Amino acid sequence: MLDIWLTSFATFFATIGPIEAAVLFATLSARLDRARRNEIAVKAVLIASSILLVFTLLGQPLLARLGVSIAALQTAGGVILGLIALDMIFAKPASSFRLTQPEDEEAQASDDLAVFPLATPLLAGPGAMSAGILLSSRAADEPWHLAAVLVALVVVMGVTLLLLLLAPEIARALGVTAQKVMMRVFGILLGAIAVQALFDGLTGSGLLAPRG
Repeated sequence: MLDIWLTSFATFFATIGPIEAAVLFATLSARLDRARRNEIAVKAVLIASSILLVFTLLGQPLLARLGVSIAALQTAGGVILGLIALDMIFAKPASSFRLTQPEDEEAQASDDLAVFPLATPLLAGPGAMSAGILLSSRAADEPWHLAAVLVALVVVMGVTLLLLLLAPEIARALGVTAQKVMMRVFGILLGAIAVQALFDGLTGSGLLAPRG
């Protein structure tokens, strides 16, 4: 069960990106006082947590009703997570987990940063949603497996809230180089998880022979 929890924690941490979100939040909330900034951080984490819990618990049954198999889900999830991992490793200027220029401009003018862009798409983005569905799909009928996934999600969101509350201090302490190094390390880890999910999906579909 520990290995399941560690895999889930690493996957959620890489796809949610608490550190990157905290650094960006520090920039977006620079003009706000501490009380308002903390209020936004708590609200954003609650909204993002709700979205990810819904996708983790109900995403796979919904896809099953649409006729999507677990093997197909694992394969698609592996591809999506792999693309995000490549963005993280090569630190592309316009990656799937960063805001586009129009989104950034709208965020600067938004009265409520908690909903957009903090809760979504920064925290509860496509990668994190896909990760939740993918991880829960592996649980099948094993409640302890699903419990480990949910606990990992709650822990990551708790860490995310802590980092958002400390966003200004983190932004000052971390230089650009440190941020890029951490992003690449988690990108490599996420890439390995993505490839494993892809292998599992291909094996489950019968396209790849299972190991001996």
